[in-house]
Amino acid sequence: VRDAAAVAVDAALLAGVLMRTGEQPLSSDVVNYAPFTLLPSAVPAALFEQAYAVQQDFNLLVDAISQNKEFLEQTLASTIKVDDFTARLFRIHKQVLEEGLAQTVFLGINRSDYMFDCGLDGTTALKQIEINTIAASFGGLTSRTADVHRLVLKVLGKTKEASQLLPNNPSKGLALGIAKAWELYGSQSAVVMFLVEEIQRNIFDQRCVENELWNRNIRVIRRRFRDVFEKGSLDGSRRLYIDGQEVAVVYYREGYVPQTYDQQGWEARLLLERSRAVKCPDIATQLAGTKKVQQELSRPGTLEKLLPGCPEAVARIRATFAGLYSLDEGEEGDKIAATAIADPERFVLKPQREGGGNNLYGEELRQVLEKIKDSPERTSYILMDKIKPQPALNYLLRAHSPLEVSECISELGIFGVYVRQGQKMVVNKAAGHLLRTKATQHADGGVAAGVAVLDTPYVV
Repeated sequence: VRDAAAVAVDAALLAGVLMRTGEQPLSSDVVNYAPFTLLPSAVPAALFEQAYAVQQDFNLLVDAISQNKEFLEQTLASTIKVDDFTARLFRIHKQVLEEGLAQTVFLGINRSDYMFDCGLDGTTALKQIEINTIAASFGGLTSRTADVHRLVLKVLGKTKEASQLLPNNPSKGLALGIAKAWELYGSQSAVVMFLVEEIQRNIFDQRCVENELWNRNIRVIRRRFRDVFEKGSLDGSRRLYIDGQEVAVVYYREGYVPQTYDQQGWEARLLLERSRAVKCPDIATQLAGTKKVQQELSRPGTLEKLLPGCPEAVARIRATFAGLYSLDEGEEGDKIAATAIADPERFVLKPQREGGGNNLYGEELRQVLEKIKDSPERTSYILMDKIKPQPALNYLLRAHSPLEVSECISELGIFGVYVRQGQKMVVNKAAGHLLRTKATQHADGGVAAGVAVLDTPYVV
């Protein structure tokens, strides 16, 4: 195992499975490998195929929600009253609609995340954790991780198993979507702008997608919100310019947490939303990914309203839902809050936030609910059944950490890409997968949050 781990780490560095260090997050002078598992993890074939099969349905659903102003308004009404971040996003959404959308091409890059729920009888079921509609990351690094695991299996004498690892290249699929949106925007000289964070540890993941675009001779620039505020402008037909360059596509790798936004940040976001540029996502699509919307979708009849005439798609989507409960004020919310306080181990409490590390479990969940149970603040959360996957043993390889075996659980994400021009869906596909694994002692958190590590599915 020690020999295989040494080979694995060098293979990851060679393959470009890289992150900048915590000490120097803005410099590529010193980098290290992104954390990953020594061995690929077993994933049941039927559930893997089910996750891929439903992704186009989820793409259509997200797109339908983003176009349904009434649904968003009704669903988020209670959240907007108590959650300032969602309220500010919604205000921009309304303002842009009142002014009239300049954008005619719409690009969605989302990632639907699942766990494998293990029943008392040992059967497993695919259950959706969430759908990320903004800055869904690790499509780049996961495109390179399977090669590392293939080599490790060979080193361990498992050549037959090595040949069974599936090819996976989300960075190519994501770039194809961006390239199509750029092409439909219709200006050869316009650029694609990656909107990036101030702290950019995960830059190589983004560069994988970026380089795919350069290979298609599409110019890419990287800017932050403050650059947009200082140097962004719209012309008479609401074309977006930054530093004198016309921007065809704005690809957000930032903008999903409140800390991103000071007053300048909000003004920059409004400027971007008012522009003709293709936003990935536009603000309505970001709102479609909120936890409150996820909870509303699980109510009987909601999917049928949003996807009329698509009973098969509705059935496929509904089969992936875990139990989701509203904490809105009233009898229903009171009852579910009391149930969760009495038996907190059954549930997860989720705020309206992306980026991992925000969910509450067990005793912490009980304490928070006790505190907010009689306050309107509780409506900014949703409650979800806790999914109980079957743990497996693996080694989690992290820089400067001892090599030890851990009991682990995994989460499978499927990347989806769609492009709509006017009312016509031009592209709708699944673009690859991401498997992340973490030790069972960590309740919450992804790779960027420093808890989960990259993995490769070994389909069984």
